[in-house]
Amino acid sequence: MTRPGSTTRIPVHSYREGRFTPRDDLLTTEEPLEIRLAPSDSPPFPLTVTMRTPGHDFELSAGLLFAEGILAAPDQIRRIAYCREVARSEQQYNVVTVELRPGVQPEIPDSGRRFGMTAACGVCGKTSLEALKRRGLMPMEDPRTLVASTLLSLPAVLREQQTLFNKTGGIHAAALFDEETRLVTLREDVGRHNAMDKIVGERFLVGKLPIRGHVLLVSGRPGFEIVQKAAAAGIPILAGVSAPSSLAVETAREFGMTLIGFLREDRFNVYSGEERVTA
Repeated sequence: MTRPGSTTRIPVHSYREGRFTPRDDLLTTEEPLEIRLAPSDSPPFPLTVTMRTPGHDFELSAGLLFAEGILAAPDQIRRIAYCREVARSEQQYNVVTVELRPGVQPEIPDSGRRFGMTAACGVCGKTSLEALKRRGLMPMEDPRTLVASTLLSLPAVLREQQTLFNKTGGIHAAALFDEETRLVTLREDVGRHNAMDKIVGERFLVGKLPIRGHVLLVSGRPGFEIVQKAAAAGIPILAGVSAPSSLAVETAREFGMTLIGFLREDRFNVYSGEERVTA
């Protein structure tokens, strides 16, 4: 079985200047990913399915498990692997099993917080805000500040590094910048929440959470799901090129985050934590 790639070539009929022309078009690949959890003392069981762009699947799985409070540390994981025992061989790279070490008791969401079956994987509403508090998350006291002109330069860096978007025109991205505002990690995915989970998962697996002093930029709107994942990862400054939602702003204020929306080349709005941004 050949592992699915991040892009797929599709024949199309393109209409321009009054006529149709057959040609090939390059699209972003969208495939289901089933994440299975395997405690050391019981058989693996399916936890969730998300529609994603293949690539960095182990980071996506780890980031999602951390963001949802199921796992708290990378040493709880014994191994992450593709499941080769699926009934259909063409799906073997669409099923990931996260094997846990002996003694690890994961916090499994109850039926009211089961994950969705879409690329917008994540949970919503006041229940999730309370769940973050129960995990012990406290308001951030990160002293990181950012000059407005530096912030305005980040969207251009994001666009330049979005290789899949440049090929297909149809994919989200999340980019992490360090204390010197240098690009650390960028991940692309058909689901903006998946791109975020891949970023957090990469840091989680190498033991670099919380992500203090960093800035995270997303190519779409910084909605509630994005904010709650950033809060769980300890990211003090979150920016998006579009508008946040009311619950995203409430959550950012609750946890002392700086939340920025409508970040373009010449303007932006600060919805929370304005003390971290200077003119």
